[in-house]
Amino acid sequence: MADRRLQVFYTVAKQLSFTKAADILYMTQPAVTFQVKQLEEHFNTRLFERSHGKISLTPVGEMVLGYSERILALSGEMEARVGELTGQVTGPLMIGASTTIAEYQLPRILGEFKARFPQVQARLTVANSETIAAKVADHSLDVGLIEAPSHDPNLSTLACCEDELVMVCAPNHALAGHNSVTARDIADQPYVSREHGSGTREVVDEFFKHHDVNPDDLHIEMELGSREAIKGAVEANLGVAIMSASTVAKELQLGTLVAVPLSPRLTRELSMVYAPRKFRSKLLDAFISFVEVKFQQCGLEASPLKRQAKGRAR
Repeated sequence: MADRRLQVFYTVAKQLSFTKAADILYMTQPAVTFQVKQLEEHFNTRLFERSHGKISLTPVGEMVLGYSERILALSGEMEARVGELTGQVTGPLMIGASTTIAEYQLPRILGEFKARFPQVQARLTVANSETIAAKVADHSLDVGLIEAPSHDPNLSTLACCEDELVMVCAPNHALAGHNSVTARDIADQPYVSREHGSGTREVVDEFFKHHDVNPDDLHIEMELGSREAIKGAVEANLGVAIMSASTVAKELQLGTLVAVPLSPRLTRELSMVYAPRKFRSKLLDAFISFVEVKFQQCGLEASPLKRQAKGRAR
């Protein structure tokens, strides 16, 4: 219900990018630029400085950003309150998820939530855990699902479920027949790693440090931001990798990859983060409760290793 120009300006100001704002708002970049220009004409002043392909807020833009944040928050709260009085769970829901969760767990959960509350407009942003937490903290997103605990003191974190990480390798790799592998075993092998900022990378680096292996001393063949790319590199026997067991279920069934448990076992809590200072609508409360229950029910399919073991026994 808030002025569309203000909504667009707020998103551009938070992202400091017309392109990123267009992606978030599901608009074209020219349409975003037009809305900001309209607001600047309304105030008869520039809200952004533009130079060398970058933008920054003018002093007036900084002031307008402060007011727009409060106006948009009040507008959203008003719509949510009215909806609650009429008994409806409706409206937009801005969700962020790390790529592992977005690709392997969230689609089914979102589908079931949408079936229960068909008037909800869920919008999903996919990025690594660090980026999602930052977007929740600046209120660009209502809630985030990430692979590592957030270190932001302005966010509340709810542990959803346990996820096991395993070493994966090609079937003909020297470690493929082992019952388990240690951090030192992996340190002696060519290694395929996730990129910095990834929740998986953070957890794995801590695992190595805790077992007296400096992550900087690993024989890293390549750093990749895509699980599919990592699986492809490992299948080609370019190195081993540590990944969530839930992301390699298909490859284990096909026999293109082998998963070996880590010793000691490595698990992590997949977490849901939200900004406690932001108004919690009935819609957001419903989604948070729904996700908690669904993650507990599915357990993130911790069974791929068991299926692999049965396949070997045949």
